[in-house]
Amino acid sequence: MTRADFFGTLQLHRRVGAALWLWLTMAVVAMAQMVQGRVTDASTGEPLPGVHVYFDNNQGRGVVTDNDGRYKIRFRVGALTFTMLGMEPQTHQVAVPRTVNIKMREAATALGEVEIRRKRVRYSRKQNPAVEMMRKVIAAKRSTDLRRHDFLSYNRYRKLTLALNEVTEKVFEEGEFKRMPFLKDHVEVYPETGKLILPLSVDETYSQHIYRRQPKTEKTIVKGQRNQGINEFFATGDILTATIMDCFTDVNIYDDQVRLLQYPFISPLSERSAIAFYRYFIIDTLDVQGERCFHLDFTPNNPQDFGFSGSLYVLADSTWRVKRAELGIPSRSDVNFVERMSVIQEFEPNAEGDQVLVLDKMIVQLRILEKLQKAQVERLTTYSDHSFDPLPDQAFKIKGDTYVEPSSPMRDEAYWEARRPETLSKTESQVSGLMQKLMSLRGFKPILWVAKAFIENHVEVTTDPKKPSKIDIGPINTIITHNHVEGLRLRASAQTTAALHPHLFVKGYVAHGFKDHRWKGMGEVTYSFNKKEYLPREFPVHNLTFNYSRDIMSPSDRFVPTDKDNVFISFKWSSVEHMAYYERYTLTYDREWLNGLRINAGFKRERSTPAGSLFYQPLSTGAASADPSLHKRDITYAEFTAGVRFQPDASYINTKQRRLTVNNDKPIYSLQHTTGVRGLLGGEYNYNFTEASVYKRFWCRSWGKLDMMAKAGVQWNRVPFPLLAMPAANLSFIMEDYTFNLVDNMEFLNDRYASLMLSWDLNGKLLNRIPLIRRLKWREYIGVNALWGDLSSKNNPFLAKNAGDDRLFYFPGTFDGAGAYAAHSHVMNPREPYVEVVAGIHNIFKLLHVEYVRRLTYLRPGTVKNGVRFMLRLTF
Repeated sequence: MTRADFFGTLQLHRRVGAALWLWLTMAVVAMAQMVQGRVTDASTGEPLPGVHVYFDNNQGRGVVTDNDGRYKIRFRVGALTFTMLGMEPQTHQVAVPRTVNIKMREAATALGEVEIRRKRVRYSRKQNPAVEMMRKVIAAKRSTDLRRHDFLSYNRYRKLTLALNEVTEKVFEEGEFKRMPFLKDHVEVYPETGKLILPLSVDETYSQHIYRRQPKTEKTIVKGQRNQGINEFFATGDILTATIMDCFTDVNIYDDQVRLLQYPFISPLSERSAIAFYRYFIIDTLDVQGERCFHLDFTPNNPQDFGFSGSLYVLADSTWRVKRAELGIPSRSDVNFVERMSVIQEFEPNAEGDQVLVLDKMIVQLRILEKLQKAQVERLTTYSDHSFDPLPDQAFKIKGDTYVEPSSPMRDEAYWEARRPETLSKTESQVSGLMQKLMSLRGFKPILWVAKAFIENHVEVTTDPKKPSKIDIGPINTIITHNHVEGLRLRASAQTTAALHPHLFVKGYVAHGFKDHRWKGMGEVTYSFNKKEYLPREFPVHNLTFNYSRDIMSPSDRFVPTDKDNVFISFKWSSVEHMAYYERYTLTYDREWLNGLRINAGFKRERSTPAGSLFYQPLSTGAASADPSLHKRDITYAEFTAGVRFQPDASYINTKQRRLTVNNDKPIYSLQHTTGVRGLLGGEYNYNFTEASVYKRFWCRSWGKLDMMAKAGVQWNRVPFPLLAMPAANLSFIMEDYTFNLVDNMEFLNDRYASLMLSWDLNGKLLNRIPLIRRLKWREYIGVNALWGDLSSKNNPFLAKNAGDDRLFYFPGTFDGAGAYAAHSHVMNPREPYVEVVAGIHNIFKLLHVEYVRRLTYLRPGTVKNGVRFMLRLTF
């Protein structure tokens, strides 16, 4: 979804999303059978927070005592163990649910020649035993890299659970929730936190990963996948799962950077940055699952930076391997919406003696807005069956990096029970049942239907999630809008889905302007060579599309990546009086491959008729005149286009309007060429236009990210101004990526150009160091946009040598009351670029991005020099 779409729908999403969350926000009275108690210091009697409590050596499913030393854990028959760094562990046999109070004594341990200092001193890296130890751990990374082997294979099980967190009993005592007594059966105590949760979705995946060092190849084969819960309500429910998976990815502490919350965190084992970014402290030695380990704590130098805090347990032998890692985010961190995050990783030696990751568990407690229910995400990943045996070449001939076996969604319960490290909890296994009960509730379907309409910006023609909608009506934000020529504009739109036909798709709209009294419309038919789940844009695309359109637009609208009649971008900072009606036929072939390569080829025939203040007057008719008899009624052109785009490792999510890239960490390259043919279906001009672009994101460690977009284009032939290169101008007050904020509609016309756009999000690096201001958690943003342009003499209508040329038109302009012509479009000086600078602040109320734009060059009388742009933006 583009920024304009997002701005237009987010306010509605918040209201309806809140209602939906409240319908699903349930609390519970039923309490599972628990073991509970309090842990205190045997010497002082003081409570001990942070004590790990777990059954039968299953520390990954344990709980931690709170600030008062209290704990609650789900009852099991077995050995209940209490461990804390620096304290002697204790184990008690438990046969029935009961209260177990514990007094722990300080452990008599030492680190040999390592001196442990209890007194706080100024941190220094020089002669610091913790730093020296970490240098050895980091240096030993290469010996633990499993990809040093010629071959590698392993199996991975991953479970992703989304739940409402801290559900309270009060909810059931008020209002409509009294009608939902069944909700009490779907709430449970989460053992790691002791809080009541209501699971909403459970996604499971079982896959095999294979790797070959020469030639380097890595593949993932998905053997089983199952999605249950709230996703069943939405046709595009993969948005939720894909977004969560992209935010809460698997963590590899042996990488230099760990991508988490869509941001690269510096790993505590980073060769390049860890020692400078983190502070390390030796705490103790202790036994971890029977092996002697050094315990080190670490935290960022500046706790407000995006970094981890936590503990490492390093084997106390010559290997310096990590046995266990516990990662979190400092409480003073500027990460949004995350109240608490815990990552627990466990490593064990395999049969060949390599230290391998066997457990990676993440628990994230979220609070999006104060008035919304808290949420929790649990990602449990286990790794097994590591092997370094040679693999056949045939195994690596899978197309793309990931192959999903056709039978993967059809695995039965026995399949999952054999591969889960532990069974699902009672409420996790009943998530689908909860959704069915909600659907059977009187009045729930209409509320869900309205919520989906606003959230997805489309109206479905059914309220039953088991019967997918065959036709969707929308987008909603284009129903009513306005512009200079049409005045008030109304539009009705619809599209078919794969529920009607998995290969053939139709969409279109009709619109009417109440000022020009004209009907407009669009019809499009797409045949997908791949069977689709819902819409034809799903990855990978392999489509043939025919489109007929008859409508109106301003020339600059082509650069805004959203619907041109989106009501929220209809408000402009400049009056747009130069517009054109068009009648357009296009036939497009579009294909992409799993490696990120995409090609397109197509044909377009278009007739353009000027509207508003726009006119087409050839130079051959004499001086510029307001006399319409000297103007061309319209122009027609026919063209062929071919392009290629390469975005390696691309991943996407689908909405009902468009496909969105999940992340832009990899570069994007594109090249496109268009050839116009005179005489073909009425085409009036021969021309060739070539355009290329490259996008690259640079992560600046703790200094945020720098995005760069460079583009260049050449029009090789003599053509009228509608076929020249126009700057990517954004005339709305809503921010749009990679557009110029203060360039007017068709202000510059070139036949060759180059542009460079740089934006640097410092992520609060400076503001977070200013007293008082840092409490606001604002984040700074700066940028610069530059355009170099040239209009060669063959296309310059202002040169005397071109007077009388019937292929060139007078540039867009206006006529005063006396008929005097003033050009609206200008020729750039190739030695003077257009430059605008941007300074902004985002994360205002964790929602708003506001930026100030200043134009530095081409400051003619009446030029708008300053502007303010904004958008609604939720980021971690």
